[in-house]
Amino acid sequence: MLAQRFARLDALLTATASWWQTQPYHHTRLCFADEAPELAAALLAMDDEAVQRLDAEGDALCDFLAPWIPQGHELHALARLSPLVGEPPEVDPFLARHTPGRKWSQILAFSGALPPHEGPWLEWCAGKGHLGRLVSLTRQQAVTSLEWQAALCEEGRHLAERDGARQRFVQGDAFTAQAADLIQAEHHAMALHACGELHTTLIEQVASRQARGLTLSPCCYHLIRGDHYRPLSRAGQGSALRLGKSDLRLPLQETVTAGARVRRLREQEVVWRLAFDSLQRCVRGCDAYLPVPNTQKSLFNGRFSDFCRWAAELRGVTLPDRIDEEHWLAVGRERSAQVLRMELVRHLFRRPLELWLVLDRALRLEEEGYRVEIGEFCERPLTPRNILIRAVRP
Repeated sequence: MLAQRFARLDALLTATASWWQTQPYHHTRLCFADEAPELAAALLAMDDEAVQRLDAEGDALCDFLAPWIPQGHELHALARLSPLVGEPPEVDPFLARHTPGRKWSQILAFSGALPPHEGPWLEWCAGKGHLGRLVSLTRQQAVTSLEWQAALCEEGRHLAERDGARQRFVQGDAFTAQAADLIQAEHHAMALHACGELHTTLIEQVASRQARGLTLSPCCYHLIRGDHYRPLSRAGQGSALRLGKSDLRLPLQETVTAGARVRRLREQEVVWRLAFDSLQRCVRGCDAYLPVPNTQKSLFNGRFSDFCRWAAELRGVTLPDRIDEEHWLAVGRERSAQVLRMELVRHLFRRPLELWLVLDRALRLEEEGYRVEIGEFCERPLTPRNILIRAVRP
């Protein structure tokens, strides 16, 4: 069943790749304006609020784009998942002290979706080990928690001792042979929002050591060491899709937790970056996008000209002594509106592409003889990264 769903998703995503394998920041006009002028006109006729409302309504977006992308409804149907939930454990609220409320709710939901397991557990990329501590106390089992940062291990040990959890912390790098050796045949491994190759490494090591099971919620698919994604499963390796880091970021372009101030700052950052990009194209006489790395958000509380000079120095661009801030910010706002509309089209494929990546992981585990289920462990308002892979050796 998983293989058939993957095959159909793969065929549809491959057929529509020209719509979503684009990089909107690189374009100074709607990238599909020549191929779909009616779509471009319809999007430019909307105000930003209408675009954002459409972005939040999956079925409405499919309807709107159907004249140009008729595969949208089938893609979204294939990407729908059933809940994989159990009863969240009833615990003393004292356990949640020093844990943000939303994160604690995610931990409760994730732990409720864990399968029955009589034996030890392994927590991968544990942080302070909140999940492992909860599992140890509610399942009455030993938990080994692997974490890279020594300070977090120390805090985790203190919390485990405070609450009486049978939890052992190991400080180490998840990519090393020593970390892999922690995985024993009797373990059920678990990872809540382990990023990129941290969780794909866990999948490979669990399969290699034939551990009893694995439950994980993937995150940050773009955090890979190469420039392109290397599929895990045979089906994925046979796909014609070639995914770069910009493609792998697409599933992450959904936030449900940011406050109004954070959203405003993010919108200003987009405008400033696009305004600087237009400025540098003019100064260099080269109509090509010039990426600027991430930086502290405090930089965007200052003046736009200061941001430009910081970015120019970083990228070796010589700017004029005087920058017409009003002009270039107006250009940045215009380009930001165009990026919003290009991203709207790409967002039709956001969840389908994520499910393609999740199924590639699930099929890898199936190939190793695991019984695998995928589903949602919580509602999306709690976290958009709510997909769970649950694999158990029969």
